[in-house]
Amino acid sequence: MDLTTAGALAPIPFTPSPRPTLGVEVELQIIDPQSCTLKQGSVALLDRLGHDHPKIKQELTQSTVEVITGICGTVAEAVADVTGSVRELYSLGDELGMTFASAGTHPFGQWRDQKIFPNDRYQSLVDRIQWPARRLLIYGLHVHVGLQSGEKAIAVSNALANYLPHLLALSASSPFIDFEDTGLASARSKIFEGMPTAGLPYRLANYGEFQKFINTLVRAEAIQTIREIWWDIRPHPSFGTLEIRICDAPSTMHELGSLVAMVQCLVVALGDRYEQGAPLDLFKPWILRENKWRACRHGLDADLIRDNEGNRAPLRQQLPDLVARLEPVADRLGCLAELRGTHRILDEGASYERQRAVMARSHRLPDVVASLVAELRQSADALPMI
Repeated sequence: MDLTTAGALAPIPFTPSPRPTLGVEVELQIIDPQSCTLKQGSVALLDRLGHDHPKIKQELTQSTVEVITGICGTVAEAVADVTGSVRELYSLGDELGMTFASAGTHPFGQWRDQKIFPNDRYQSLVDRIQWPARRLLIYGLHVHVGLQSGEKAIAVSNALANYLPHLLALSASSPFIDFEDTGLASARSKIFEGMPTAGLPYRLANYGEFQKFINTLVRAEAIQTIREIWWDIRPHPSFGTLEIRICDAPSTMHELGSLVAMVQCLVVALGDRYEQGAPLDLFKPWILRENKWRACRHGLDADLIRDNEGNRAPLRQQLPDLVARLEPVADRLGCLAELRGTHRILDEGASYERQRAVMARSHRLPDVVASLVAELRQSADALPMI
């Protein structure tokens, strides 16, 4: 939705979604298969695929390609949609001498070496924001879930903020940057917070306040479109969705499915409570900030604050309990198997843990990238054709 007219104070209609439909976007790294370095390949890919390809898109840097789904009814449909596009990329990438990986950062890619995709919007973004935008050599997963109204989207967003650390820890895949171990599970999330409208969302009273917020920033020429609000959760009025943006890019298709399932189940479960008039638990903003930091730093080993009094519980204990509470919703939505895949992440280790294990064995970051390349391809190949 474009609100480019300076000073315009217009209503921002929310397009209703009668069902909790899904849309998924995942940003992939383009990799040189020999050196495991990032490859500036998106222009060549899109020249062959067509720049109007409906599901494979450019991103800010030419070493990134984004895969997006259509409007999907189930998690299985969304995973199959992503997988089909990834297989299309592999088919062309094999011809062009490039492959792909999925993780929140590339362990030794240098943002200074990246070329911006030749697109007026991206160039304008970099010109306006400068260094924070140029250093965005990061890769994420965005999940849209359909909602019936803007009011419901704001209420669910406020309550869903409590669970952002759970999603971040499960997806965390960015321990390495610039040839070093950052000590974080998700360094991507800290890099992204450097953008002027990124990070945790403001707690808004209602959809009217969201409209006022957007119109004020447009009038102030702080943003040009709603797309420049890069919160960890944001309403997307023209799509009629709540978009959850907290996650690092997952390294395998089964992790992607589990994350999408958890997002959809959380949105639906909280939406059900909203419709029933039941109270939605809201953590204090300082607790939300602290919990996000703990998940960013410690990943699945975080002790998260679980109430407004400061009581804590290990995330590894909270996650199985959360999955159990969401199972009736997942059963209704047809994503029970994908939701239960969360247990596999806990058992086998999140991506940041697996990457560190490879580094501990080989002491070579190219081997870490090679493991990410292998994980993505093997997981895409393992899924049945639909």
